[in-house]
Amino acid sequence: MKFIDRIEVNNRFFLAPMAGVTDYAFRTVCARQGAALTYTEMVSAKALCYTDKKTATLLDIADDHRPCFAQIFGSDPDICAKGARLALDISHADGIDINMGCPMPKIVKNGEGSALMRDPDRVYDIVKAVKNAIDVPVTVKIRAGYDAEHINACEVALAAQAGGAEAIGVHGRTREQLYTGKSDRSVIKAVKNAVNVPVIASGDAFSAQECMDILQETNADFVMIARGAQGNPHIFAQCAALAEGKPLPELTSESLMAQLLEQAEIACMHKGEKKAIAELRKHTLWYLGNLIGAKTLKVKASMINSLDELRTVCDIAIKEGLQPRG
Repeated sequence: MKFIDRIEVNNRFFLAPMAGVTDYAFRTVCARQGAALTYTEMVSAKALCYTDKKTATLLDIADDHRPCFAQIFGSDPDICAKGARLALDISHADGIDINMGCPMPKIVKNGEGSALMRDPDRVYDIVKAVKNAIDVPVTVKIRAGYDAEHINACEVALAAQAGGAEAIGVHGRTREQLYTGKSDRSVIKAVKNAVNVPVIASGDAFSAQECMDILQETNADFVMIARGAQGNPHIFAQCAALAEGKPLPELTSESLMAQLLEQAEIACMHKGEKKAIAELRKHTLWYLGNLIGAKTLKVKASMINSLDELRTVCDIAIKEGLQPRG
């Protein structure tokens, strides 16, 4: 299945970029479960230009979670162009995605992320500069608008397309909403009707059925799954099965814990056990959150300090026969 020029994908379900979440290990397990395309955590174009080593480590891409796009953010066209070249040199990513949707205050106050929704001309300039600087596809991710009074996703999407963006990701919430309320699917549909490039729908993709509903209601070409994949990479296998009219793979405490341990082992090999386990605590809580009756176990999980302690938590979840939600 063709996504955009030079990029083939296996299905219509992508893993959304999430800061502090879509690291090397998580991208790998999601890809193994069927995520057709993954994204790195967003990295600062400016930090790349200053050769920040920590930023560069976020761009480590393995062959088994490709195709993978490196996502950058920034507000200055020249810096974004240079940052994109550097990101590509470091990661050898299959494409560059420009974040124009992050709603976090520390990003927005610098005129980056969803602050760009207020300036379509700058959107055009940034995309054009990045497009002219690299030889791989360029995509963007935007929101419905900055706030309820300024729903301008179509205008921004058209500016990005004019600058050379080859696909547009649209989250149906405004910056003002952050992650509250509902994603407005009508905005995504309007963008799909306005542009001539593929549209990737985002927002409220929490189950395989919701992903199918989003695709049907918006006419989007693809859907990217964010919070719905946290603690549940199996959602990609479920989406693929539902799209093909096959029975959904059964979700059990054994399969969830096996997935968590697979992710943990990859993370430990990639980052070292001490750092990996500290970062895995939140992932462990997400996995356990998908099991009924795991409240007490989540307290124990929040204090793990080693891979062996994590294995113990997983063993307890299985032995207690905790059942998946839904």
